[in-house]
Amino acid sequence: MSAPGAMLSRPPAPAGNPPGVVPQIVLAVLCGGYAVGAAFGWGSPEVAAFMGDFGLSFAAFLAAFSCGLYARKRRTRFRPAWMLFAASSAMAGLGNGVWGWYEVIQGTTVPSPCLADFCFLLFAPPAIVGLLVLAKRPVTRAGWVCLGLDSWLIAGSLVTLSWSLALAHTAHFQGRSVAQSALSLAYPLLDIVLVSMVLALHFRRSSVHRSAINTAVAALALTVLCDALFSSPLLREHYRSGQILDAGWFAGSMLLAYAPWVARRAGEECPEEDVKPARRVPPHGSRPIAGSLAALTPYLAAAVCTLGILTNVLDGRRIDRVVLFTGCTVVLALVVRQGIMLLDNITLTQELAQKENHFRSLVQGSSDVIMIAAPTGVLRYVSPAAAGVYGRDAEELVGSELASLIHPEDLGRVVHEVRRFLAAAPEDEPTTRIECRFRAGEQRSGGDGWLNVESTVNRHHGGLIFNSRDVTERVRLQAQLQHNASHDALTDLPNRALFTERVTQAVTGRRASDHDTAVLYIDLDGFKQVNDTIGHQAGDELLIQAARRLGDSVRSGDIAARLGGDEFAALITGDGTRDRAAREFRIHEIADRLRIKLSEPYRIDGRDVRVAASIGVAFADPGVSPAGLLRNADLAMYRAKQAGKGRVELYAPQMQSEVAHRAELATKLRTALHDGAFTLLHQPVVELAGGRVTAVAAHARWRSAQGILFTPAEFLRVGDRGRFTDDGERTAELDRWQLEAAVEQAAARHRAGYPVPVAVRLSARRLLDHALSPKGVESLLTRHGLPSRALVLELSDSDSRIPLDDLERRLVALRRLGVRIALDGFGSGYAAISALRRLPVDVLRLDRGLVDGVVESARLHKITAGLLRIAGDLGMQSVADGVDLPEQVLALRSMGCTHGMGMAFSGPLDEHRLRRSLAHAHYPVPDLPGQSRAVVLTGSGLPVRHGGPAAPDSLMHPPLRSNSETSVPPT
Repeated sequence: MSAPGAMLSRPPAPAGNPPGVVPQIVLAVLCGGYAVGAAFGWGSPEVAAFMGDFGLSFAAFLAAFSCGLYARKRRTRFRPAWMLFAASSAMAGLGNGVWGWYEVIQGTTVPSPCLADFCFLLFAPPAIVGLLVLAKRPVTRAGWVCLGLDSWLIAGSLVTLSWSLALAHTAHFQGRSVAQSALSLAYPLLDIVLVSMVLALHFRRSSVHRSAINTAVAALALTVLCDALFSSPLLREHYRSGQILDAGWFAGSMLLAYAPWVARRAGEECPEEDVKPARRVPPHGSRPIAGSLAALTPYLAAAVCTLGILTNVLDGRRIDRVVLFTGCTVVLALVVRQGIMLLDNITLTQELAQKENHFRSLVQGSSDVIMIAAPTGVLRYVSPAAAGVYGRDAEELVGSELASLIHPEDLGRVVHEVRRFLAAAPEDEPTTRIECRFRAGEQRSGGDGWLNVESTVNRHHGGLIFNSRDVTERVRLQAQLQHNASHDALTDLPNRALFTERVTQAVTGRRASDHDTAVLYIDLDGFKQVNDTIGHQAGDELLIQAARRLGDSVRSGDIAARLGGDEFAALITGDGTRDRAAREFRIHEIADRLRIKLSEPYRIDGRDVRVAASIGVAFADPGVSPAGLLRNADLAMYRAKQAGKGRVELYAPQMQSEVAHRAELATKLRTALHDGAFTLLHQPVVELAGGRVTAVAAHARWRSAQGILFTPAEFLRVGDRGRFTDDGERTAELDRWQLEAAVEQAAARHRAGYPVPVAVRLSARRLLDHALSPKGVESLLTRHGLPSRALVLELSDSDSRIPLDDLERRLVALRRLGVRIALDGFGSGYAAISALRRLPVDVLRLDRGLVDGVVESARLHKITAGLLRIAGDLGMQSVADGVDLPEQVLALRSMGCTHGMGMAFSGPLDEHRLRRSLAHAHYPVPDLPGQSRAVVLTGSGLPVRHGGPAAPDSLMHPPLRSNSETSVPPT
C-alpha cells in the first residue's frame, strides 16, 4: 500500500457486545416446549384444552405484566406504546380465559358470538395505536398524508387479495345471523389493518430501541399470522384448543413479554428521550436496503391489488364490487401519493440547488484552502484559494498525492495523527487539527519552499476534508518570541534561564559522568565606572562587544550566556579527562584566555575603554546539582574579585564554609537589630586649649548575653569588600540605624539643654547610598528636630574604587544643607592627598597611628606638625584620635592641634554618664610643668590625679582597656 493509502486507511472498528443469550435460551425452551406439547396433543384432551386456553391466557397476561412494568419503570418517549401493548395483551389473556371457562370449566361449546370474541376484537385497536406510537413520526403535513396513504395502500391491497381469495365467500350470510357474519368479517379486517401497520412500521420504525421494536413487530406479526390461519374456514372448522396453532399465539405473547427488555440487554437503551444513539456510518458506495424497500412500498401494494383483480378474472368470476371499489381507491391513493412525492422532489431539488450554490460561494470565496482527499490519499478537490495561500493553482494540485506535498520530516507525524483520528469514534472526535509544512509554489516562495499550514480535518466518505490556512507568520512569531524568552535582548546571548537549562542537561544528562565539565562565571571589573563616566549607552556597547568576544572565544560545543548586568557565564563541556590536575590546567588555560580577550581595550565612540575580567571556575563534581554548580562558580568569581580582580580562581570547598559563616553573622546582625541588642555610646571631643567639650562621637556597640559590649567589627568581622554582598547590605542596615539613633539622641540632648554636635562615622561607599541623599538627610533632621550644624558626617575612608566625582557632588550637597564633613584617618595613605585636594572638608581627624608615636618618635612628631599646619592654613579644625596620655595632649597642643578625643579625657559613655559629663562642661587638661593642676572627678576611663604638685609622670592612670571592649555602665 502506498503512503497516502496507509495514511487514510481506516482500522477495523471493534464489534459491539452481543446481547445476553440466557434470556433468549429460556424463551426458546418455553416456546419449543409448548410447540412440542401441542404437536403431540399434550397426552390427553383435557390437558390439551387446559393448555390451549389457560396456557395462552397465562402467556398473554405475562406479556401484559411485562410491558406494563417496563412502562412504569422506564419513562421514555415510547412509554404509551408499551402501555397500549400491555392493554392489548390483557384483552387477549381475558379472551382466552373466557374461552377456557366454557371449554374447561363448564365443558360446553363456546357460543358465537360471546364475551371472548369481543375481547379478541379489542386486541387489535390498542396494538394498532401502539404501533403508530413506535413509528417514526413525520415532520410535515405531507409526511402525515403519505403515512396514511401508505397504510391504505397496504391495507387496500390486502383487502383486495383477501376478498378475492376467501372473504367473498364469508360475506354471504347463508344461515347466519348478522352478528356472526359481522364477526366473521371483523377478524380478518382487523388483522389486515394490523398487518398494514406492521409493514408500515417496519419501513418507518424509529432508530431508538430498534431491537425492542423489531421484537414487538415480530410478536404481533406472528399473532396476526395465527389469526389469519384461524380465520380460514377450513382450519376453523377443525380447530381444537391445544393444537399446534396455539403454539404460534403462545410464542407471540412470550416474544411481546420479552420485547421491552431486549434493548437493555443489547446495550441500546436510552433512559431519556433526548439522548441520541450512536449514528452508524454506512460504508462508502452502499445504500440501505430498508430505504429501497420503503420507496417501493406503494408499487408493491398496487401490484398486490392488481394481483387480486387478476385472480377474479382468471377464475372466470365476475369482478366483485368490493374488489373494484377497493382497487380504485388504491390506484387513486397511489396517484395522490406520487403527486405529493413529485412536488416534494421539486421542492427538495430547488433547496438542494440553492444550498449547493451557497456552499460553492462559501468554498470559493473562503480565504482558507478546502481540499478533499480520497481514501487512497489522492486529492479529488482543491478550492481556488490555493493559488493565494500555496502559490499553486487548484487544478495543479487535483490528482496529486497528499503525501508528496507534506514535508518529509512531518509526514510520519501527520500519518500517525490521521490514523489515530480515523480509529476514534466519529461522535467522540468529529474533527482534529494537524499542523505541518506544505510545499509552496513559485508564486509564494520563488522556488522550492515550504509553508507552515494548519488544517482542520473532517471525515468524508472514507476520505478526509482538509480546511487549511497559512500560519507561517504565526510560527515565525512564536519562534521569535521563544528565542526572545531564552536570549538576552541586548547581546543576543542565551539568558540565565536557557543557560541553567543547558547546565542541567550537562549535569544530569548523558554527559553526567564527564566530571571535567566546568562553568565559568565572568564579571567585568570597572564596568560601573564606564556607565558613570561616559554613559549607559557606551556601557551597552561595551557589553555587546564583550558578548561578541565571548561567543567567538568558546568552542562550538560550548555555550556562552549573559546572566545579567555585567555578569557572563560559559559552559565548557568535558573531554573525559579523569586526571584532576590535567582538567584544572585545561580549564584554567581556557579561562585565562577568555580573561585576556575580555580585558583587551574596547573601542567605543572613538576612545579606548579598558575593563578587566574576574572569572570563577567550578567543576561538575559528583553529587553537585546544577544550582550548586552555578553557585560554586559565583563564589569563585567573588573570591577572584576580592583577591585583586582581573584574575581566575578555581572553586574550593572552604569558600562555601566562608559564605555560610558570613550568612550566619548576617543573620545574627539582623536578629540583633530587630531585638534592640545594639546601643550607642558617645565619646566626648575635647578642646585641647581649655578642656571644653565641643562635640561627641557616636560609636555603635553590641551587648552580648554576658553584658559585654563589642564593636560591630568584632561582632560581624566583615565589611564592604569589593561589592555589595549580602553582608555589606546588612552592614548598611547597621549604619542607617546608627545614623538614625545618633540624630534622635542628639536631638533629645538639644531639647534637654546640651546642644553638642554629634559626629557619625560612615564609609565613602555608604555616603553614596540613596538613603543618605541630601533629601533623605534633611528629612531625618527635620523629623527629629536637630539643627543641620549639629551633625558631623565623618568620612572613614576614601576607597580608590569609589569615583571622587560622585563623592564630591554628594558632600557638596550635604554641606549646602549645613551638615559639616570630617575626614577621618588623615595622614594615612590615599586620604592625605587626593581626598583633601578634591573633597569639601571642615574637620580633619588625625590618624591614630600618628598620635600613638607623636611623643616618642621625632619623625612622627615632624610629620604630625606638618599635617597640622596644613589644616590650620586651610582653616580647618583638627581632631586627634586616640589621645590616651597627658604627654600626647601637651605635644599635640604645642603643635597646633585644636581638639582631641581618647582615654586621656574619657572613653565612650552611655547616655546617662554622657549628660553628667556635659553638665560639667569641661575636662581638665594637663598644664606645663610648675603649674597647678586640678583633680579630675570624672568617671571610669579618665586619668585620676592625686592632689599636690608633681611631675608629669606622677599623673596616675587606671589600667587601659581595649577600645573595642567597654564595661557595662551602671544604671
